[in-house]
Amino acid sequence: MGTGHGHGHVLGRHGRHGADRRPLVAALALIAGFMVVEVAAGLLSGSLALLTDAAHLLTDAVAIALALLAMRIAAAPPRGGYTYGLKRAEILSAQLNGLTLLLLSLSFGYEGARRLLDPPEVEGGVVLGTALAGVAVNLAATWLMSRADRSSLNVEGAYQHVLNDLLAFLATAAAGGVVLFTGWHRADAVASLVVAVLMVKAGWGLVRDAGRVLMEAAPAGLDPAEIGGAMAGRPRVMEVHDLHVWEVTSGYPALSARVLVDPDGDCHTVRRDLRRVLRERYEIAHATLEVGHLREDGPHCGEPHVPRPAMATVAAPRSAVP
Repeated sequence: MGTGHGHGHVLGRHGRHGADRRPLVAALALIAGFMVVEVAAGLLSGSLALLTDAAHLLTDAVAIALALLAMRIAAAPPRGGYTYGLKRAEILSAQLNGLTLLLLSLSFGYEGARRLLDPPEVEGGVVLGTALAGVAVNLAATWLMSRADRSSLNVEGAYQHVLNDLLAFLATAAAGGVVLFTGWHRADAVASLVVAVLMVKAGWGLVRDAGRVLMEAAPAGLDPAEIGGAMAGRPRVMEVHDLHVWEVTSGYPALSARVLVDPDGDCHTVRRDLRRVLRERYEIAHATLEVGHLREDGPHCGEPHVPRPAMATVAAPRSAVP
């Protein structure tokens, strides 16, 4: 049996956690400070849009705090039964962020619809001024978080929270302007409904992407059939069985497969060639390959042949074998 493990790619990404924490901490401080201001302004003006934004800011703060905590947990080395360490803590954080956005969108959507039917009076000037200040704060927070590694679903989840809040502040500012200059108070409820829709879009995307990792689906952009065909087409490879491609955490693809080579092929040479192809063409640095000879009597590479059901089998074209 041949086993090849490559951790360089993984350690490189997780080594960024120290650098990622600094912009996240700065963004957290900005958002938490402005949230207090916005709650006061929302109560003073009677604006649901401002209170909705303040609640969204609270979820932003929680999302960033969860991202920071998940980074620390995920950086823990493998121990005991956790042979991959706790790297999927980042995925659980992203899943929680997505679910939070979906649940809050239901609440804000209901209250927005109620106020659309029976709109209270709103202080348009306070709403407009606070929302514009919120735009500035969220622009700064969004810029800070864009400097972190967004290939991590964990960081992307927190970033989506802040980005959606920026869009929400723009909608709230527009509503404040409408109320101030036209007196149409329903604009505040319309803005809160816009925010709810944005939250649904971002939340569903996070839940879907995190769910793919938790269900061990192939990473987006990697087609197992294509990878299997490329492996089967390499010199001396006759068949590829039991091919599995999954993602331990975002940016950490992994692969395992059983490869049969022709009786005259060298198992170690084939294994090195396949690992190089997987690393250079598909950026899969963590690959576990069982390589053996295809022969009638069963033994391969010094070990007994153990029959297995084939999950995915790709036979190389005979023209591809020298």
